[in-house]
Amino acid sequence: MEALIAEMKIKIIDTLSLLDVVPEDIGDDAQLVGGSLGIDSIDVLELVLMLERDYGVKIKTKETGVVAFASVRALAEFVRKNRVK
Repeated sequence: MEALIAEMKIKIIDTLSLLDVVPEDIGDDAQLVGGSLGIDSIDVLELVLMLERDYGVKIKTKETGVVAFASVRALAEFVRKNRVK
């Protein structure tokens, strides 16, 4: 699980082109959307596309998205449970 969390941090930084942010700057349990990274609804759409492309994971409802994007740990757990094998 820790490896997937680390991978998620890198993918978030790369997908959103977060300059001056390194994986260590992102807390595993820190709030993603509206948190210190400044992730907004447009960024979430980009991350949803990345999840579909890279993991085959779909976020079909807003409610699912709220749970999945609560933190990096929540996102990694969502991917782990729902990824296409």
